[in-house]
Amino acid sequence: MQSVEQVVSFLEKYQLSLVTAESCTGGLMASLLAGVPGCGAVLDRGYVAYSPTAKQQCLGVDPATIARYGLTSEEVAREMALGALANSEASVALANTGMAEAEGPLDGLVCVACAMLMDGEPWVVSEQLRFDGDRNQVREAAAQHVLLQLPYYYERLHQAIAARLPGAAANG
Repeated sequence: MQSVEQVVSFLEKYQLSLVTAESCTGGLMASLLAGVPGCGAVLDRGYVAYSPTAKQQCLGVDPATIARYGLTSEEVAREMALGALANSEASVALANTGMAEAEGPLDGLVCVACAMLMDGEPWVVSEQLRFDGDRNQVREAAAQHVLLQLPYYYERLHQAIAARLPGAAANG
């Protein structure tokens, strides 16, 4: 995908609705979508959960996950996506958490997760990405990139469930 308008068209084509769970991007993903005419048909809601308490209360992130892996980890992003999916009417969730500005190797590191209901079960994929620039450049690049990757995440989730059948193991 090359534009947010194409993301909205993708969601429409596959009759999907989206919920966002944003930490690092602070609502930019939902805002980008909201700028597209007709997005109301595919955008269910957006959560901005910056603090550990917000991640726990709004999205059901386990405090033990935060303690073990860190607030801006891929594991937390996965739980954010699953929590957003569970607390919405949406069929797909995009979540992110990360460090838009930090000293050292964590600078620009963003953890992303996508969760979907497939055959009535929640499935999730995740990855870590790195973006260059100052705080706001990282946030904007991450929001744009994650949205444009939605078809890729969708395909990964479909491959995970296909690999599971028949008689395959647990959730992707």
